[in-house]
Amino acid sequence: MPDITNMTALEQSEAIAGKSLSARELMQATLEQISKCNPSTNAIVSLRDEAELLAEAEAADNAPSKGWLHGIPMAVKDLANAKGLTTTMGSPIHKDNIAVEDDLMVARMRDAGALVIGKTNTPEAGLGSHTFNTVFGVTSNPYDTALSAGGSSGGAAAALASRMLSVADGSDMMGSLRNPAAWNNVYGFRPTFGRVPAEASGDTFLHQLATLGPMARNPADLAALLDTQTGLDPRQPHGASVAPTLPSLDTSVKNRRIGWLGDWGGAFAMEAGLMEHSETAIPQLEALGLNVEPVAPPFSAEAIWDSWTTLRSWQVGAGLEAPYNHATERALLKPEAIWEIERGLAYSAMDVHRASVIRSQWFTACAELFKTYDALILPTTQLYPFPKEWAYPTEIAGQTMDTYHRWMQIVTPIGLLGLPCINLPIDLSSTGLPAGLQVFGPRNSDGALMQIGQAWHAAYKHSDVRPSLA
Repeated sequence: MPDITNMTALEQSEAIAGKSLSARELMQATLEQISKCNPSTNAIVSLRDEAELLAEAEAADNAPSKGWLHGIPMAVKDLANAKGLTTTMGSPIHKDNIAVEDDLMVARMRDAGALVIGKTNTPEAGLGSHTFNTVFGVTSNPYDTALSAGGSSGGAAAALASRMLSVADGSDMMGSLRNPAAWNNVYGFRPTFGRVPAEASGDTFLHQLATLGPMARNPADLAALLDTQTGLDPRQPHGASVAPTLPSLDTSVKNRRIGWLGDWGGAFAMEAGLMEHSETAIPQLEALGLNVEPVAPPFSAEAIWDSWTTLRSWQVGAGLEAPYNHATERALLKPEAIWEIERGLAYSAMDVHRASVIRSQWFTACAELFKTYDALILPTTQLYPFPKEWAYPTEIAGQTMDTYHRWMQIVTPIGLLGLPCINLPIDLSSTGLPAGLQVFGPRNSDGALMQIGQAWHAAYKHSDVRPSLA
């Protein structure tokens, strides 16, 4: 039997189904790995009682299989509700909020057999691509615990990298399934908007920037979890009905045309060495039979940014208006949240309309690109993991960051349009730090992107390089 916690989720699933591994043995090994690694990373929070978890695993061993996740421990990102656990959203406002039922995505994972053991850490309200909050503290990068794990799915990514979980859920508005995946040497997938429905609460028509999705250490697990999370919700208007991704995962990717966007003609400030590091992956992509070609900036990066920041603040303002209007709760909000809320509340309907017109124009321009290219590539981040004591970087390569999130501008062309995107881990840097490439395609090309990820992983397996603490 190999190291249980280093097995893929599908390997664990097969072993449990074949009775060569019990759910109890897997749970015991998982809890031991958490005991070993979590003190250094603070990735998993609200961990349930050990005896209770072991009893639940034993019950799974004595019950018929519910699905491919049967008996596999999972920790849910602390923005989603898992019945009986706190949903703090990283905020002291919600630190005692115990969920009375599962969110739809969590229910789907449980229905496939997952055993929910706790939560994964996230920044307050999921704002900012660095996982820290006043409830649980900061999550450290397993490859260097002095550095950030990214965010907002930083807890999930760090838990995967340190082998405390074999597969994890996350969510992505501004790179939250991509940036932490890149910084923790794992795979993260932002699905086509609507493929993985969130909760049917509040407005379900207008806000289309954020989505739920999977993270894993390999594309097969990534695809399996995406297929579990996928499914139309008749209560929601923007569902994407698409085929499962796992069955077609090994489809050849040879001769597909890929457009390399680099730093968008210099629009995105990059930390010294990161662009050169990213470019070393291009010959590796070409070795897979992909035809990679440089592409000139196809649209104004600043126009995309203006549209993004308007629509984002409008959405954040709508979501956090209630605590903002409550004096006691407002005092508990972090400054970046208040900044977003006040911007969002100040916009007129026509401000939002103009931002959405820019979004529409970029979507049309992008559709033209996809007549030529099967997928497009950008670096996933603009810098390497930074010291975890920082709230956020204030400059990159001498260029001042004028907002708390400008340093992640490189993810906005994709998120603005709700396009699917996979983070591919690349070789560690010369100093041992992870980085990644974001490969994105047209709506509903989720399966095709997974196939590129599978070909990449089969050839290089960068994510198999474990952090020393794991």
